[in-house]
Amino acid sequence: MLEIIYSDQFLICINKPNDILVHRTTLSVGETEFIVQKLRDQTGKYIYPVHRLDRPTSGVLVFAFDSKTAALLSSMLNTSLVTKTYIALVRGWFPEERLLDYPVKNERGTIKEAITSFRNITHFILNIPVGNFPSARYSLIECKPQTGRWHQIRQHLAHLRHYIINDRVHGDGKHNNIFKHQLNIEPLFLHALKMEFKHPYTNETLIFKADLPPHWQTAFDRFSVSE
Repeated sequence: MLEIIYSDQFLICINKPNDILVHRTTLSVGETEFIVQKLRDQTGKYIYPVHRLDRPTSGVLVFAFDSKTAALLSSMLNTSLVTKTYIALVRGWFPEERLLDYPVKNERGTIKEAITSFRNITHFILNIPVGNFPSARYSLIECKPQTGRWHQIRQHLAHLRHYIINDRVHGDGKHNNIFKHQLNIEPLFLHALKMEFKHPYTNETLIFKADLPPHWQTAFDRFSVSE
C-alpha cells in the first residue's frame, strides 16, 4: 500500500517510495509496476499525474482526480506559487549556502536554464577509508529548486562535485560502492521532503511533508556528526 499523506475530492498526495516509476514511458519497456496504476487500484479512482519524481527519488508526490485540477496544479508547479523542499546526502563538506543558476540537459539532450538554492544542514563523518583518506565526509543539505528540470538537483550537485550518494547516473562510484558493499544501502539519498501551495479551489494553504525512507536512518546510525 502506498502511504497517503493527504486526500480530498480534488487531489491526493502520497509519499513515493524509492525505485518505482511514476507512470509508463517510452523508457519503461519491461517494467510492470507504476505509481499511477498502484494508486488507481488503491483508491478505486482515475488518477491524473500533476508532476513527477525520478524513479530513484522518494517523497511528496501529488496527483489530481480530474483533468481540470491536474491542469491547474501543473500550471502552478514551476512558479513561485509552489514551494518544493528536498533533502539530499552528498559527498564532501557542503558550504553554508549556495545558489546555483546553471543550465542542465533534459532527457532529450536539450539545454534548459535551471536554478536551485542549497543550504547545509549538518556535516557527517563515516569512519571508513575512501581513496587516500582515512574517513569519508558527507553533508546533509536542503535543496529548493526554483525551476523544474529533468534531474535538476542531481545535475546541479554533480556540477558542484557534491555528488548525491547512490546516484548511479550523476554520482561518484567510490562513495556509492562504500554504501552498497560496506553499509548494504543502495537506494538514492534524495527525498522530496515538503511541498507547500494554495489549494486551487479553497485557497487553503496546504503543506505536505513526507517521512524519510528507512535507509536514511540506517546511514545516520553509522555516522559521526562533525561540529
